[in-house]
Amino acid sequence: MKVYIEERCKEIAKYIIKTRCTCKDCARKFGISETTVHQDMRKRLPKIDNKLYLQVSNILDLNKAEAFLRGGLATKEKYEINKI
Repeated sequence: MKVYIEERCKEIAKYIIKTRCTCKDCARKFGISETTVHQDMRKRLPKIDNKLYLQVSNILDLNKAEAFLRGGLATKEKYEINKI
């Protein structure tokens, strides 16, 4: 694996741990695609730093579990705004 990819993986992982952000937010911050963030965190990071991977994995799993709640709240807000 190329050095710049390893560095990017570590940098993204530390950012996710610090901010507890979603893959989408992280992709915007780093100017890369969501797919790249996901690939870096789920496939590349375990090979680079397993301890860091376990921390990131917990956060990403929590974000995934909460995704439908965030979507539901966004839809609710959308329709409440349109009522007025």
